[in-house]
Amino acid sequence: MAARPRGTNRDGRAVNISIYDISVWVLPLVLAITFHEAAHAFVAYRLGDNTAWQLGRVSFNPIKHIDPFGTLILPAMLLFAHSPFLFGYAKPVPVNFRKLNHPRLDMVWVALAGPATNILLALAAALALHALPLAPAASAQWIFDNLKNALVINAVLAVFNMMPIPPLDGGRVAVGLLPRPLALPLARLEPFGMLILIGLLILLPLAGSQFGLNLDVISGILRTLTGYVIQAVLFLTGNG
Repeated sequence: MAARPRGTNRDGRAVNISIYDISVWVLPLVLAITFHEAAHAFVAYRLGDNTAWQLGRVSFNPIKHIDPFGTLILPAMLLFAHSPFLFGYAKPVPVNFRKLNHPRLDMVWVALAGPATNILLALAAALALHALPLAPAASAQWIFDNLKNALVINAVLAVFNMMPIPPLDGGRVAVGLLPRPLALPLARLEPFGMLILIGLLILLPLAGSQFGLNLDVISGILRTLTGYVIQAVLFLTGNG
């Protein structure tokens, strides 16, 4: 995931982060990550690979999917370092692609399951906004903020994970759909994928800022695409 933290302004300077802020971001974030990873595991199981099933990853228990460093420590470090991005990841779902019924095609379906689930969660959150008048007045604002953040987080996760860089879902979709002469070199990037992402999304913009250059190109594209997704979801759910 890559997004501007709730507790920073556009210049990356720290602002106050309250208990209320944490309470309306943690729940939608944990749900988004949990459903995303569980969807990968479930689709892999249905398509012939029981690896994740045997490890208990076809589960809505967030503890099964949270990576201590990627989900908790890394985002916290970036937040306290006043980074312009909050970047993190969940524990990857293990998939043995050779066990899938049709390895190359089924790899695409397994990869798409996560972002597709996030889009469904974004739609559900936007639809639930219509029920806010039924909520108790004392909790209506808290519920609204959770639903709004659920919409944003799930849109960000869907867009970010579709970047065509393995091991992100978009990278695996590209590997599954591209001709082999193009797919094989892309697949070989997977061990370096997280380093590439950190370089593009964090180190490059920070380095550019030291020389007065705006090298925040990739995140700018991601923010624009995320905005389009949010607008589409709001339109489809009658909130536009």
